[in-house]
Amino acid sequence: MKYVVVGASAAGINGLRTLAQIAPDANLTLISKDEAIHSRCILHHYLEGSRDVPQLNFTDADFIERNNIRWLKGVALTQIDPNAQVLTLSDGQTVPYDKVLLATGASTFFPPVANIKEAGNVIGLRNLDDAVFIKEKLPEVDNIVVMGAGLVGIDAVEGLLHYGKNLTLVEFGDRLLPIQLDHRASKTYQDAFADRGVHQLYNTAVQEVIMDEKGDVKALYLSNEETIPCDLLIVATGVRSNVQFLEETEIERDRFGLLFNALGETNVANVYGAGDVSGRNPIWPAAVKEGIIAASNMAGQPRELTDFFASKSTMNFLRINTMSLGVTIPADDSYQVEILETPGQYKKIIHKDGVITGAIIQGDLAYSGILTQLVKEQIRVDRLHKSIFDINYSDFFDLTENFEFDFCV
Repeated sequence: MKYVVVGASAAGINGLRTLAQIAPDANLTLISKDEAIHSRCILHHYLEGSRDVPQLNFTDADFIERNNIRWLKGVALTQIDPNAQVLTLSDGQTVPYDKVLLATGASTFFPPVANIKEAGNVIGLRNLDDAVFIKEKLPEVDNIVVMGAGLVGIDAVEGLLHYGKNLTLVEFGDRLLPIQLDHRASKTYQDAFADRGVHQLYNTAVQEVIMDEKGDVKALYLSNEETIPCDLLIVATGVRSNVQFLEETEIERDRFGLLFNALGETNVANVYGAGDVSGRNPIWPAAVKEGIIAASNMAGQPRELTDFFASKSTMNFLRINTMSLGVTIPADDSYQVEILETPGQYKKIIHKDGVITGAIIQGDLAYSGILTQLVKEQIRVDRLHKSIFDINYSDFFDLTENFEFDFCV
């Protein structure tokens, strides 16, 4: 059996690891544009200098060799022929497959801003090549602007803090991490970054990239009619799934990306998908689980993605721990919001009809485990006559004779 995995990030590598475990005698091939296996979640550690390239690897150093994996690196998938079951790569070579896992991920989205694609020293922070480019440019630049205050943008800011540069964060929304956090939790980070000298502009958009005589960015014209200096622009305004190779095929996709079901199956036999190529749930744990599920089904061990709560983010910027779970802003007045604040701690829980739909925990994250379980299992919390912030496992679970938790309410 010839298994091919396209993509060397969370979904692809965990899918490949699963295939190596389930089908150790199979023919395994990895195809990737990346030439080094690395975690995109910790690229800011490379920027700040706390990790080198080998320390970004989230596999064993001998993972490829030990599992006899044929790795075609530095090449992209340009075409797939599902009828002939053949892949065509950017260097012209073709690779046949019996089953293929498409985990091609996503690329930085450059918004429709004047000159943003033409100017030099404009880069995303999506892969190791981006991080290397940024780090190599640091000795030459003084004014760095990060465009977008999502998780990637904040990673970039934190990774660059100690270089003594003029750092500016520009965000179209009204706060930092607007998808994950409410205003109260965002303000904790905003104040902390301000204390570190980061200039922050919210409710502001970049309207034009102004170039110097060499064609490099030298300034940005903003929606507030301000012009700010910029020698290096890091774009972190979102991603677009890498599905260009599907254009001439019957493999289904929508405006977000590749479509696949809870088994990782696409609408075409022997073609599977996992991770950011779907354009949904762009977080590392979701991609890991999807890669494992898809690979298991490829190898004939049925598994379904039913036990994972995708809308969960944990972060630790400037040593401030935060967890965001579910929908953190209530949709309307039918939801109840309960808040508990103590020095260094912020807890917010949103629930409706006795079921928790979202939460934010900032500070001590000890309560995050029970919250995740309550949301995932849709367990009603209105049956207990106690504070929602004091719930523990003993309120809903009994220990069995095997010392396992059994749901009892």
